[in-house]
Amino acid sequence: ARISPSTLRTMRHRSMRNQDLFNQLEENRSFAAGQAIFREGEPGDNLYIVAEGEVDILMNGGHILETVGPGGILGELALVDDKPRSATAVARTDCVLAPVSRAHFLALVRLTPSFAIQVMRVMAGRLRRTTNQLRD
Repeated sequence: ARISPSTLRTMRHRSMRNQDLFNQLEENRSFAAGQAIFREGEPGDNLYIVAEGEVDILMNGGHILETVGPGGILGELALVDDKPRSATAVARTDCVLAPVSRAHFLALVRLTPSFAIQVMRVMAGRLRRTTNQLRD
């Protein structure tokens, strides 16, 4: 699941109305191919929306769990359960990511229910893929 264009438009619209809460929503960060975005075990203070490029989610010394492309999110689990990062994220290609801080995340969940549903869909999809891998 990806963040839909309509959800992003709603987030941007709300950011214009609530500038103090969302003023960093569109401050994108660039990462070069091979650059770590975050590492397993680190504290999680942001989730990221992929604007351009691809990001690999890795565990156990390099096993690729998933590749996240434009519109996808990563790093959400640490914001939901307030635990350290459960995986490492590395730029597969040069990429541009939109960071969303914990405060922004909580405000988006409260003010934009469609954003919360998108995040739940992403988490559910990842759980289903993991369950299927364990079955195999």
